[in-house]
Amino acid sequence: MKEKTSFLVTFPNPNPERDYTIIHTAPEFTSVCPVTGQPDFATIILEYVPDKICVELKSYKFYLQSFRNEGIYFEAVTNKILNDFVKICKPRYMKITARFNTRGGISSEIIAEQRRKKLKKKFV
Repeated sequence: MKEKTSFLVTFPNPNPERDYTIIHTAPEFTSVCPVTGQPDFATIILEYVPDKICVELKSYKFYLQSFRNEGIYFEAVTNKILNDFVKICKPRYMKITARFNTRGGISSEIIAEQRRKKLKKKFV
């Protein structure tokens, strides 16, 4: 199986001297419930303060699509996305918000974030 991070393409941050926030919203994320085998649908919000590298959008789309047939829990996929993106682009700050559609009368929102210790300003 292809490593998921291999889908991700990066480019140099055009303004590395400045702290600014990039927010990408992907409303068509799908994965599979590992218990029922039913599809799970979510909106994934990637929010980050880049350092030297930014993530190219088309590759982000293909990366998210790679989860389409994968059985994975909400918490696991949210943290996997965060870990993969931190590994690839080493941002100053990153937050992943996964808003899963209602299932069995319950809505779930999973939020995972990571910031560099020396970064003092909160970007949320």
